[in-house]
Amino acid sequence: MNWGKVFYIFFTLMSLTTSVSFLYEHTAVALFAAGSINLISTILKLGVRNLLSAELLAGSLVADLHLFPAFFMFQFGDGSSVNLIVGLVIGAIIANGYTLIISIVESAKTKEDF
Repeated sequence: MNWGKVFYIFFTLMSLTTSVSFLYEHTAVALFAAGSINLISTILKLGVRNLLSAELLAGSLVADLHLFPAFFMFQFGDGSSVNLIVGLVIGAIIANGYTLIISIVESAKTKEDF
């Protein structure tokens, strides 16, 4: 079993689920958790040297660039931009979903013995 892959898929999935939790309850804690976990996922993907590693990193960076502005707008902006913040979080959810799909495709193409 490739433990590196387990960890970066775990953190990608955690970022996806915490982003969805923000859609349920609009709190700064949920948004901060999603951004922090996604940042850890991005850092873990920096060392990946797989078939589709560039696509994995790109998807994670896109999610970062959605979650961090959303958090700063939520924390420091006025309350009028909630729709924009939710839209950014939905964009991060799509990017993390893309990353998980790419991970599944990459796992199917890799011929590792377990």
